[in-house]
Amino acid sequence: MALDDVVLESRARGQTPNTLRFLRFDPPAVLVGYHQSVESEVRVDYCRDNGLDINRRITGGGAILFDPSSLGWEIIASKRDFDVEGDFFDQERLFGRICDGAIRGLRSLGIDARFRPKNDIEVNGRKISGTGGTEREGAFLFQGTVLVDVDVDTMLHALRIPLEKLKDKEVASVKERVTTVRDELGRVPPMDAIKKAISAGFEESLGMKLTGGGLTMYEEELLAQRIGGFRSYNWVYLERPPLNSPSVVYAVAKTPGGLIRVSLTLDPSARTIKTVLITGDFFIFPSRAILDLEAALKGADCERGNVLRIVEDTFKRENVHIPGVTPRDIIDLIFKAAGKVRYESIGLTLAESNHIFEVNVDTDKPLGGAFSALLLPYCAKLPTCEYRERDGCTQCGGCTIGDAYRLAEAYNLKPITIVNFEDLMENLIKLRDEGATGYIGCCCEGFYCKHQDDFEGIGLPGILIDIDDTTCYDLGKEHEALLGDFENQTSVKLGLLEKLVRNLPRGGRESRV
Repeated sequence: MALDDVVLESRARGQTPNTLRFLRFDPPAVLVGYHQSVESEVRVDYCRDNGLDINRRITGGGAILFDPSSLGWEIIASKRDFDVEGDFFDQERLFGRICDGAIRGLRSLGIDARFRPKNDIEVNGRKISGTGGTEREGAFLFQGTVLVDVDVDTMLHALRIPLEKLKDKEVASVKERVTTVRDELGRVPPMDAIKKAISAGFEESLGMKLTGGGLTMYEEELLAQRIGGFRSYNWVYLERPPLNSPSVVYAVAKTPGGLIRVSLTLDPSARTIKTVLITGDFFIFPSRAILDLEAALKGADCERGNVLRIVEDTFKRENVHIPGVTPRDIIDLIFKAAGKVRYESIGLTLAESNHIFEVNVDTDKPLGGAFSALLLPYCAKLPTCEYRERDGCTQCGGCTIGDAYRLAEAYNLKPITIVNFEDLMENLIKLRDEGATGYIGCCCEGFYCKHQDDFEGIGLPGILIDIDDTTCYDLGKEHEALLGDFENQTSVKLGLLEKLVRNLPRGGRESRV
C-alpha cells in the first residue's frame, strides 16, 4: 500500500517512468477502500484469528480479500501521456481503454473476458476483475485484481459483504457472481505466465514497450519515509475512529455510485453538527476531499440551506468528482440522519432511532401521518411453524412474531406476514390502492438497502425497524430469503416496536386479517 502512494507521488513529480506494477499478498490481506470504515466492512476478530492482515488502499471502492492466488495489476502514468485533460476520472470512457490491456492478456490465455461499465471485467456475466483508481496532480493510478483461484468462503467470513449493492446482478449467490482463472480454464497457469500475458496485453493495447525494473533510488527513499505510516493504526483506521456513542445518529443509502453511510453527532440545543463521518465503497477524486468536507461541516448550523452551501462550495472549490453520487445524495443522507432526533419526542433514544429506516417520510417535518399496517418477516417465525411460509400466527409464544401480532391487535394495526419479495410488493401495492396512509415494518438493514428503490417506488410512507440475530445477508443466503426459503430464525425488536406503535399516529380499519 505504501508503494502505491510512493510510485504515484514519484510519477506526479516526474521522478519515475510510467509503470505497470503487479501485486500479490502473502499472508493474505483484507484491504478496505480509502473511504470505508474497517469496523463496518471487516470481521476484525476473524482476520486476527486466521492470520489475515488488514490495511487500507489509497483508492476508493469496496473491501476485498487479497490472497496469494489473486494477482493485482496497476498502471501508474502521466495524464499527459494518455491525452487526458483535467480530471482523469471525469472521463469514464478511459476506464474501458485501460482495462483493455488486462482483457487482451486474459483472452490470450483462453479466457473470453470483456469490459463491463463502469469498471469491471467479466466473463459471461461473472466478474473476474474489479478495478478502480485515484489521481495526484498530473498523474493517475488505475488498478485491478485478477481472481486466479480465490477462496470465496474465506472472503465471506472475513468481509462484512454489503450484498445489497449487488441488487442488479441476477445471480443466486456470491459464488455465482464471480469467476476465476481456474474456473474458466480448469487449471491455474503459472503466475509468471499470467503476468507475461497481461504485460503483453498492455503493450499491445497501449502501444508501448515495457521493460522490467526495480524501484528507483528516489522511490526507495520515499518508501523508507512512508512505510511506517502505512503500518500504523492511524492509517488503517484513517484517524477516523467510528462514531459509536449514544448521541450518534446515522443513515445509509445505496446510490448508483456505491453505498454511503453518514454518521453525525449533533448539539441539539444549538442545532449544530459537532462531528460527521462519511464512509462507503464509493470512489471520490481527489481522495481526501471527503475528509475536507467532514472538516467543513464540523460546527455548521444544521439547516438545509447552510449544509447545501457548504457541500456545494467544497465540491466546486476542490473540483470534487464522485462517479454516481451527487452533492444532493450526501445532503439528503445528512438530513435523514439528523431527522432521527425527532424520535426522542416519542420516548426513543438516539441509539434506538438508528435501528429505524424511513421510507417516503419527510425528515424536515415532525413525525405525522397515520400508520395502519404492520409488516413482519417470515424469517422471525420458528422454522417448524405451520405459518412459517404463509400469513397468520397462532400466537403460541414460540417466537417474537406472536407478540408482534398481539401488539398489532392492541393498537389497531393490520398484521401481515411477508413471505418473499414478491409478496412484499403485492401487499404494499394493495395497501396503497386501498387508501392506506402508511405502514410500520421489520426487516434487516441489508434488505432495506437492497430494496430501497422498490420501497420508495410504491410511494407509501413507511417506518422500518431493523431485526435481530444473524440474517440471510450475514450468511450470504439472501436469494433463498427472497424466495421464502431461508431456514434460520431472526427476532423482531419488540421493545422498539412497542414504543413506535404506542406513540405514532395510527390509521383505523374495519376488520383484521
